Amino acid sequence: MKDFHVETKCIQEGWKPENGEARVLPIYQSTTYKYDSGEHLGKLFDLSVPGHMYTRISNPTVSCVEEKIAALEGGVGALCTSSGQAASLLAILNIASAGENFISCSTIYGGTVNLFAVTMKRMGIEVRFATPDMTDAEIHALFDDKTRLVFGETIANPALEVLDIERFAGIAHAHSVPLVVDNTFATPILCRPFTFGADIVIHSTTKYMDGHASVVGGVIVDSGKFNWEASGKYPELTTPDESYHGVVYTRDFGAAAYITKARVQLMRDLGTCPQPLAMYILNLGLETLALRMERHYENGLAVAKYLAGHDKITWVKNPALSDSDQHEKCVKYLGGKSCGVVSFGVKGGRDAAMQFMNHLQLAQIVVHVADARTSVLHPASTTHRQLTDQQLVDAGIGADLIRMSVGIENINDILADIENALSAV
Repeated sequence: MKDFHVETKCIQEGWKPENGEARVLPIYQSTTYKYDSGEHLGKLFDLSVPGHMYTRISNPTVSCVEEKIAALEGGVGALCTSSGQAASLLAILNIASAGENFISCSTIYGGTVNLFAVTMKRMGIEVRFATPDMTDAEIHALFDDKTRLVFGETIANPALEVLDIERFAGIAHAHSVPLVVDNTFATPILCRPFTFGADIVIHSTTKYMDGHASVVGGVIVDSGKFNWEASGKYPELTTPDESYHGVVYTRDFGAAAYITKARVQLMRDLGTCPQPLAMYILNLGLETLALRMERHYENGLAVAKYLAGHDKITWVKNPALSDSDQHEKCVKYLGGKSCGVVSFGVKGGRDAAMQFMNHLQLAQIVVHVADARTSVLHPASTTHRQLTDQQLVDAGIGADLIRMSVGIENINDILADIENALSAV
């Protein structure tokens, strides 16, 4: 049979039961596994045969979800993690060490800014931020012989800047380093970054992939396309790993070298593994991902258009708006659609923004985004509170910015709630 469409992959990929097996993905709630011989277990630890040795490294339930997400993104393999932050951390630690650096777009999630600029700095890994107004020459100038990757978000949270993936892939590849893209807001339903030259994709699966605010998780997906050996910058992948009896990942695992190392070395040592039950719940969310993303897009665009015509709103951002400065990239990379997130400003600044949020009834103030329920947040006071004034500017976040994650409720109810709250401002 020919390759399935993405909507079918959401349901059919991953768990493929044999005769008489459970139709629905089982929960293998076990930390360990039984073997017929010590010799076979030894081969597992040598990485010479496939199988599960310990749930910290792999588990049948988790593996099925990883296979599904890899299929959705078009990658050679995936590694699920305990959170989106863990996915970001492992994706970089896998190919960057103390004394090295990487380039990141400045318009990324505030928690990721802190991870990069504070915690990873303490590890000796430097981040160099590229702002949206930088020219190619200015970004190229950020590189040196210690630069190991470029990082960006497909749709930035909450600035809603659309990443010019081909541009940044070209810049990264000119320096023989990979482009890592956080595809959380777009999901593979709207964008598959590998198609445009990205090399590694990550997600906070806590968001649209789960879709119900039920389980925290993350995932790293490897395209298998980056030539680590030809780059000459990654001895951790191209020379013997003495912690695994001298295995050479590029030699022994080929296109899956990167994701294999992330699993058997970093997950083994750092233990940021997901639980089987959490992955079972995530899989349920993945089955309806395509349906939900269509509704999120429709509702989000309707809210954006409504706000754009309201006299108490100073500005609105949604890449799918035809007059958006991001619309051209939205058409190229997202098929003209966007997720359900809308950013906007209320006349009166921060105080008016707070007053508006306090009068919402259907939409709830929560530290979350991208699930079935409409939610709202003031990033400058919450998720991006730790950023400096300049970092807030670089991230595209003003004091008046409200981030609304439009859910899949009836659009008339959502709009009525917004109108009611605006009438109180």
